[in-house]
Amino acid sequence: MPADPRPNLVEEGDRFLLLGGRCSSCGLASVYVPPICSCGEVNSVMSCRFGPAGTVFSSTVLKIPVPGRPPPTCLAYIDLDEGPRILVHVEIGDGLPPLPGDKVSISGKNTLGDLVALPDKAQVSDNEGMSDD
Repeated sequence: MPADPRPNLVEEGDRFLLLGGRCSSCGLASVYVPPICSCGEVNSVMSCRFGPAGTVFSSTVLKIPVPGRPPPTCLAYIDLDEGPRILVHVEIGDGLPPLPGDKVSISGKNTLGDLVALPDKAQVSDNEGMSDD
């Protein structure tokens, strides 16, 4: 069985943080700690933690059924504060998907092991007046 490619999380108190790395040479943040950074430096990526807050880069809603994931399913790429860009499932309930620039926070993993984020409460109320029209 292949290794799970999804990023690892650690729970610190009431927060979930992504375990990743940052290159001490070029500063690149990544979701893993590779032995060689993409800048070419060997053993320069140090372990660190990112999150839980991030900014939505883009999002979409899947309205077709996918095994284990009943529609609608919201997915978003988020840029973690001072960290890498990751793919998360966003819990929106009956609300609208987050827009680029909206703030979200990692809230853990779902039953399938996918990273989950929640929209910032202030942004949810700001977006309530918007529609799909």
